[in-house]
Amino acid sequence: MSNQPPQISNAFQTFLTQAPQHAQAWMQAVSGLDQASALDKKTEELAYLAVLAALRLESGVPFHVQSAKQAGASREEIISAILVGLPAAGNAVTQVLPTALAAYDAE
Repeated sequence: MSNQPPQISNAFQTFLTQAPQHAQAWMQAVSGLDQASALDKKTEELAYLAVLAALRLESGVPFHVQSAKQAGASREEIISAILVGLPAAGNAVTQVLPTALAAYDAE
């Protein structure tokens, strides 16, 4: 398991640097929602990956795969999280699978 912090997407990095007040407000909301969650970190990251896959938001997948991995998620759990939305969202969720696995396998 890598001890390096997950890498954020170029788009999110641009958001952080070019709109710092908006980013600060956003991150405060994210922090509050994280604190309110009854889910453990691994479960929360796996659920978030399912949402990203269903919405086809591929740019956030590497970051959240690495976060899930650091929280103890296995490669098989990552695959299952990505594919859990198949019945509701259709095979579009498979579009993020290569990105998710590449992020998981990266050292």
